[in-house]
Amino acid sequence: MTLVLIVVLVALMFEYINGFHDTANSIATVVSTKVLTPRQAIILAACTNLVGALWGTAVAKTISTGLVNAAYVNTAVIVSALVGGIVWNLLTWWLALPSSSTHALVGGLCGATMASAADILPAGQSLWSALIWNAPKAGAPWFKGDGLVPKVLVPMISSPILGFVLGFLIMSLLYLLVARWRPTVVAGVFGKLQLVSAGYMGFSHGSNDAQKTMGIIALALVAATASGALSDLPPWLDFLRVPSLGPNSDHIPTWIKVTCALTMAAGTAAGGWRIIRTMGQKMVKLQPIHGFAAETTAATVLMAAQGLGMPVSTTHAISTSIMGVGCAKRFSSLNLPVVHRILWAWVLTLPAAGLVAYGMMRAWIGLGWPVR
Repeated sequence: MTLVLIVVLVALMFEYINGFHDTANSIATVVSTKVLTPRQAIILAACTNLVGALWGTAVAKTISTGLVNAAYVNTAVIVSALVGGIVWNLLTWWLALPSSSTHALVGGLCGATMASAADILPAGQSLWSALIWNAPKAGAPWFKGDGLVPKVLVPMISSPILGFVLGFLIMSLLYLLVARWRPTVVAGVFGKLQLVSAGYMGFSHGSNDAQKTMGIIALALVAATASGALSDLPPWLDFLRVPSLGPNSDHIPTWIKVTCALTMAAGTAAGGWRIIRTMGQKMVKLQPIHGFAAETTAATVLMAAQGLGMPVSTTHAISTSIMGVGCAKRFSSLNLPVVHRILWAWVLTLPAAGLVAYGMMRAWIGLGWPVR
């Protein structure tokens, strides 16, 4: 029981850190273009994150049932996975690098599950078999299946490319549209439109990112219920028992949705100024028209991925959208050394978080701590 409560608390800690770590994804452009003050932008992002977090459960379903073999998952695995994600998030926040909270959590979950499976896998089976790589559904397209390949690895590559290309195209079209407009008119019109695009970005961020922690908490409670760890709960804590997530593995209890949504909104309200400066000022100089194009592009990519149950990176989507918008202006407008550092953070996120979680889980087992 104590271990289960620790899981829930650490998961909510991750959600809070995710909120302030990824605040920049929602508001960096609208702050940098001076359409909103930082305080106004944070209020907008927190409110739209809250609404978006309550929208749908497809990503939560993927995290809770579609990436790792549930036979090797227990509450200790969940704690280790979350710690791996938290350590990487805090490190990249300290370095002012907009890395992916999504991939930090996925890497942590994979690393911890492999560590859990190391001692109990049947002879001759590789540790990689503890993960679900590709599980297509009969008669359905590949992206409707579960597994790391269709849900994580392919989107990890395709969503940044899509963000860059769409950002470039949308910005190029906007340049053609406003070619004869006076600069003051362009700034005024797109200053107002950016309020809409910033809200759209905040909503899509909430709908994608908050669901990851919903899935983790649901996965932990299902595992704890199945193992009997919650059998002695008093009646007033019955809501913690989650026997299953329904026949389609998509029934996330309402209390989990609301708690995660409020926690992310609180984290968003705390702000993340270090990363905001990197994305909105150091990478490329933005005007309201550029902010509108980048936010609209990234939010659209996220909403499409959310509908497919793909836990893609909000950071990757908005960062590459900003890069595409900047290149439509001129390729030399990008600060390549900053972009280079960001790309290295992306490459390292999955293995780094996975190694931290793997090490913690092996230490947990070695010390003989309870794991169910």
